[in-house]
Formats: sequence, structure tokens, C-alpha cells
Amino acid sequence: MSEKLNALKENRRGLMIVLSSPSGAGKTTLTRRLLAENENMTMSVSATTRAPRPGETDGKDYYFMSKTQFSDMVAKDDFLEHAKVFDNFYGTPRGPVETALENGGDVVFDIDWQGAQQLAEAAANDLVKIFILPPNMQELESRLRSRAQDSDTVIAKRMSKAETEISHWPEYDYVIVNEDVETAMSELRAIVAAERMQRRRQFWLSGFVKTLISGG
Repeated sequence: MSEKLNALKENRRGLMIVLSSPSGAGKTTLTRRLLAENENMTMSVSATTRAPRPGETDGKDYYFMSKTQFSDMVAKDDFLEHAKVFDNFYGTPRGPVETALENGGDVVFDIDWQGAQQLAEAAANDLVKIFILPPNMQELESRLRSRAQDSDTVIAKRMSKAETEISHWPEYDYVIVNEDVETAMSELRAIVAAERMQRRRQFWLSGFVKTLISGG
């Protein structure tokens, strides 16, 4: 491919890639690998009203702010999606995402089905929603236990919540059954590649076709 054509192909609008799944389905592993393989792809950074935990950095892990600041942003429609979780608020600031998309960068979101619904209302044309399923519920529980991070009570709660989360799979554009991580990763790559090639995201095509027809 010529350098000129390659440069033209880079003139596209980025994607908002939502990955959702029940805990233990392998979403975090797939997300990390996808980000590692793509230079022009970033993880969305959420805003929160909770206090920073040890080792967390403002602007990297979260945008930490007061409840007043958060409320002001909600009033100005500065969030693509937001929600209250227990006593704190979380949201996706609109500005950094829009800037990335306009520059041809892809942004990955690790949010649940409720957040995905809000993003679909705010930016449906930019959104690609992917749901990750486990091969079966026994494997899901086995993965949760193998992490050795949660008590039996917490695992039981996660398994109960998983049924509700999985019930929302029809709301997504794509569904990947993560039985084998290499196969799932291959399917994820294919989805991203196909979505990047959507005609409506290829800003360069109109001018290229005109030049092509005129014999340029």
C-alpha cells in the first residue's frame, strides 16, 4: 500500500467500543490485550466523587471531583453517561472522548448494560457494543474462584448478578463466547477491524473516489 493511500485511510472517525460481561467472563483480559495491540486506542477514564485510593492518579485512574463539580457537569450535559453507585457518582466526561474520536482514536469502555444504554442514547453512531459470555455458568464460577479474590458470599452475589447481566445480551451488536481466549481475541480483532472499515467512518473516501473517477 502506498504511503499516500495509507495516510488517507488514517483520516477516519474513531470508535467507542463498549465491552460488557458478567464478572469472570474474561473481559479484563481481552480489553488489556486489545489496548496493547492498538497504539491509537485508549481506555475511557471515568469521573468519580469518591476519594482516591492509595496509588490512584487523577486523570489516569479517574477524574476525581466533588459532588458539586459533578452536579455542574451533569447540568451542562458534559457526561456521555453517569450513575450513582452506593454513595458516590460515576460518569464518562464527554470532552476527552469527543476529542479522541475526532482525531481518529478509538476509546474502550468497561461499563455495564445500563451505561451502554446511556451511551447508545448519547452517541449511537459512534458506538460498537460487544458482550462477552462465558461458555457455561460452571466455568464462570470456576474462574471467579480461581482468582482467589472473593469470599464464597461475594462469589454467590456475583453469580446471582451474572444472570441479570447476561439477560441483556440482545441489546449488544456483537456477542463473543469466551471459551478459549485466543479464539475470543481473534473474534474481537475482527469486529474492530470491520467496524473501522464502515463507509460512514471513512472521511477520506468521498474525495478519493472523485479523484479516482477524474483519473487523478
